[in-house]
Amino acid sequence: MFDPKSSPFDLEQMTEFFKANDFTKAFTAPTMPGVDADAILAAQKKNMATLIAANKAAAAGYQELFAKQVEVFEATLGEAQKQIADFDPSKMDADSATTQGEVAKAAFEKALGNMTALAEGAQKANADAFEVVSAGIKDSVAELQEMSKKTSK
Repeated sequence: MFDPKSSPFDLEQMTEFFKANDFTKAFTAPTMPGVDADAILAAQKKNMATLIAANKAAAAGYQELFAKQVEVFEATLGEAQKQIADFDPSKMDADSATTQGEVAKAAFEKALGNMTALAEGAQKANADAFEVVSAGIKDSVAELQEMSKKTSK
């Protein structure tokens, strides 16, 4: 067990030493003349806020895209189930084969249109996120240029 009386360190002297010396000054950020660290920190906080906003925009776009994908999948599945239920191979003749071909072609074109809409939705989500980040970067660069002008005077 630790006995302060038998320790080679005098706790009272150590306590007085720490009270007399302010060691918190050693942990303060170094300052450079003409550099506003608070302004740089504020700019970085804005950059983080911009990235968060961009991620939110992208997430919203992807949620919308996912909802469209589910809608397309359900519609396609419903149509396929209807076609399977109505299909009777014993009644297949030239006219019904032509009809089945037209139905398949229409389904393919609809699926292609849906895939195009989904791709456009993904592109829009990415473009929205890019706009947010791009605007934030432009603002950040302008702020840094403004700080640079102030420090060079």
